[in-house]
Amino acid sequence: MNAEIIAVGSELLLGQIANTNGQKLSQELAELGIDVFFHTVVGDNDSRLYEAVEAADKRADIVLLTGGLGPTEDDLTRETVARYIKTDLATHEESMQQLTSWMAARGKKVSEANKKQALYLQGGQPFLNPAGLACGMTFQSEETLFILIPGPPRECFAVFNEKIRPYLIRELHGLEAIESRELRFFGIGESDLADGLQDLISSQTNPTIAPLASEGEVMIRLTAKAGTKTERHRLLDEMETIISERFGSYLYGKDKDTLVSKVLERYKKEGKMLAFAESLTGGGLMEEFTALPGSSQVVRGGVVSYATSVKESMLSANEVIDKEGVISRGCAQVMAEEVKQKFQADVGVSLTGVAGPADQEGQPPGTFIIGIATADQTVTEAFYLPGSRERVRLMAKKHASHLLLK
Repeated sequence: MNAEIIAVGSELLLGQIANTNGQKLSQELAELGIDVFFHTVVGDNDSRLYEAVEAADKRADIVLLTGGLGPTEDDLTRETVARYIKTDLATHEESMQQLTSWMAARGKKVSEANKKQALYLQGGQPFLNPAGLACGMTFQSEETLFILIPGPPRECFAVFNEKIRPYLIRELHGLEAIESRELRFFGIGESDLADGLQDLISSQTNPTIAPLASEGEVMIRLTAKAGTKTERHRLLDEMETIISERFGSYLYGKDKDTLVSKVLERYKKEGKMLAFAESLTGGGLMEEFTALPGSSQVVRGGVVSYATSVKESMLSANEVIDKEGVISRGCAQVMAEEVKQKFQADVGVSLTGVAGPADQEGQPPGTFIIGIATADQTVTEAFYLPGSRERVRLMAKKHASHLLLK
């Protein structure tokens, strides 16, 4: 079973917004065991959209279109698809009632343009939009399943997750439900991980194995299909064990886990407190910790020592800065040890470096050093990971969290 995703909207082609729907929908379909072979982006033009639908129909079992279901003249998706599959448009009464109530609550009447949002492909299945006004829909032709969902991301995934996903599971898998598990890795590249699992990926049947790149991390999504939860878990557990035997040193969590949440989980269990001294990341690492519930049991506090003078006055780093500079192992060591002591924490973590755009102290952007101070020792680790300013700061936070786990 394979699919093609058609994202509709001239704003996508103009680069005004990114096609995040395509990326996320591919992940959602992969979780259902549906391969996405093509992504198409087409503007608000009837003839070009018709050509895109025609091409997709010839090469995909499922054609999923997102966008172009609004009330304006350039919202052409449902009309163009209806013309292609040779069916009429009908009014979905439940969507019309929702539309009427929404307008009345705002003192407005439903215009003819607004009524478009309640139209669906006659002979197909309409779905009420739980986050907006334009209804979603499916239509099964002789060989192809057409799926139309709204373009705004909030509406797109509300319709997909609440309506389309259950429909696909019911129609494609019958009584056999599916279940997925994401394995999360850090410290290894996607290509290296995929190469090491190539034999499993090439022979995959049930469960399926899908490598997914994330920013600075790699995920493996396992999807099992079986009639009982016990059997699905058995299939997932067996494959996870095989993968863990090969790459367990890089595997840090599953599903909704993050590096920060795993650190928090472990330190809460061990009764340890953390303190932060951040220069490069400007307090961003501590913010990620304090954003999670239960962080008050682990986080003592921190210092944003962005300026050199603050490192000197608040963290007593003036001597080492004079000798080695701000971007040095010595500076990272003193920062971690001092913040640990000042906040009476069990562990102090420090980050110093240069995110860019210019060199600092002769060090190129992407250079950063992390210090971890415990009761027994202080370790420092230096990195050079060039990229945008945002990426350097992101990778510094991830590596600091990973070191805290280690």
